[in-house]
Amino acid sequence: MVTTDFTGGWDDVQPLDPATAPLPEYGTGSLADLLPTLVAHQEVDGFAPAIPELAPADRNCVFLIDGLGWEQLRAHPAEAPFLTSLLGSSRGGTGRPITAGFPATTATSLASVGTGLPPGAHGLPGYTARNPDTGELMNQLRWKPWTDPHAWQPYPTVFQRAHEAGIHTAQVSSPTFEHTPLTKIALSGGTFRGRLSGEDRMDLAAEQLAAGDRSLVYTYYAEVDGKGHRFGLDSDAWRGQLMYVDRLVQRLAEQLPPRSALYVTADHGMVDIPFDEDSRIDFDEDWELRAGVALLGGEGRARHVYAVPGAEADVLAVWREVLGERFWVAGRDEAIAAGWFGPRVDERVHGRIGDVVAAAHDDALIIASRTEPHESAMVGNHGSMTPAEQLVPLLEVRS
Repeated sequence: MVTTDFTGGWDDVQPLDPATAPLPEYGTGSLADLLPTLVAHQEVDGFAPAIPELAPADRNCVFLIDGLGWEQLRAHPAEAPFLTSLLGSSRGGTGRPITAGFPATTATSLASVGTGLPPGAHGLPGYTARNPDTGELMNQLRWKPWTDPHAWQPYPTVFQRAHEAGIHTAQVSSPTFEHTPLTKIALSGGTFRGRLSGEDRMDLAAEQLAAGDRSLVYTYYAEVDGKGHRFGLDSDAWRGQLMYVDRLVQRLAEQLPPRSALYVTADHGMVDIPFDEDSRIDFDEDWELRAGVALLGGEGRARHVYAVPGAEADVLAVWREVLGERFWVAGRDEAIAAGWFGPRVDERVHGRIGDVVAAAHDDALIIASRTEPHESAMVGNHGSMTPAEQLVPLLEVRS
C-alpha cells in the first residue's frame, strides 16, 4: 500500500542524485495499473490484476477528477464530506493513495489511465515534449503542432480491448473532448457520450453502467484543476469546486446499479508556488540556464531540457550547479535507468525525453516569463514526484 513515505523516503532524499527520487509505484499502485486490474477481473484476456486489494465487479466506473491530489483532499474534510467518508472502508470499499506517474501532469496521466501503460511506453512524457522527427516542441495536451495521433501513441486502449471482449464500454465527458487526439489515443473505445453539466454526466454514467451485464465506464471533471491553476489551493474558487465535485461523486454513488464498483481518482495533485524570485526561477532571464539549450519543454516543476548538439554534458552540469538541491536533475539516460518514466522506455519515445530532466523537490518552479506567459502566471502547479503532486486518491464505493 502506498503511503506518503513511498519509495525513496523523504528524510534521506538527496536531490542531486536521480536514483534517490521517490519513484511512482509502477506495476503495483500507479494510475497505469487501475484499468488493467478492473478488466482482468472482468476476464478480458491479456491483463492481470496489478492492484491486488481491488475486488472483482461486473460493472466498473472510474471517475477522474482533474487535479485533486490525495494530500489536498485529506486537508479539506469540511469541503468534501462525502469523499472524506470514502477514505476509510465504511461504505464497503477502500480508500488509499496511488501514484500518478512521472511527470504528474494531465496528458501523461490520462494516457497512462487509458492505455494501462507507463509514460515510457505510451510515449506522452510531459506537458510539452520534442518531436524527434521534426525537432519541434509538441504540446501533448492541445496536440500542437499536429502529428499523427496513432503514430505518436500506437497501442490500443484498455477501453478498446474491453469493448472487443464484449464489455459495454463508454466514456462520459464534455462534448468538447470527443474528437480530440488525446481522447482518440488514450480514452477511446466503445461509445463516447458528451454532456456539458456535471450532474448530467453523473446520471448518464449510472445509466451506462446499467446498460450491460459487464460494463466499463469512465467519466471526468476538469474544473478543480482549472481553479487551482488560476487561483491556488487556498482560494474560495478552488474550495467551491471541491464542494461541487463532492456532491457529484455522491450523486453518482447513490445511483449505482447492482454489482457495481465506483472508483474515484485523479491525474495529479498540486502545489501553490509563491510569486518571488527565489521560488520562481525564470529561464528566460537566466543566462546560465539558457546556455546551450535549444528547447525548453515540460512544465515548471518537470522540465525537459533539449540541448544544442554537443552541449548535453555542459547543460547537465550547469543545471545541476544552478539548481542545487532544489531539483532532481538527471541526464536522459540517468532518468530512464532510474525508472522515472517506468520500467521500460520504447525506442520511439527515447528522443522525446529531454537531454536533461529537472524535477522539483522544493516549492520552486522554472518559469519562462516571455515564452510561456500564461503558464508562468499560474498559482497552482504540478508535475514532479513530491507527495503533494504524485499521490492521488483511489476511493471505492460498491453496490
